[in-house]
Amino acid sequence: MTIHSAKIETRKITDWASFHSVFAEALGFPDFYGQNMNAWIDCMTNIDDGMTRFTVAPGEMFHLEIDDTKDFAQRLPEIYQALIEDSAFVNRRRVEVGEAPILALVLL
Repeated sequence: MTIHSAKIETRKITDWASFHSVFAEALGFPDFYGQNMNAWIDCMTNIDDGMTRFTVAPGEMFHLEIDDTKDFAQRLPEIYQALIEDSAFVNRRRVEVGEAPILALVLL
């Protein structure tokens, strides 16, 4: 099984706008990306369907490497918590429609 991954440099994240910019750049979200968590969830849920620059085949996992996790959680607890909760929601959403979970957070 191939494992795809992207590293998110959390020191570049200072607010919601920069959160979305960092993710859009790191993952290659489409130009129409809505810069909000609903759009983030949609892109991550469909990471195996062309919503990012990565090609994730059915049954493969995507590792989202979050660097400086402790600092990120302390500086921006609301954004950090949303990342954790919405990552879980992505997998739950997929399972509810009979698809395999696709997203694994790697907290560095």
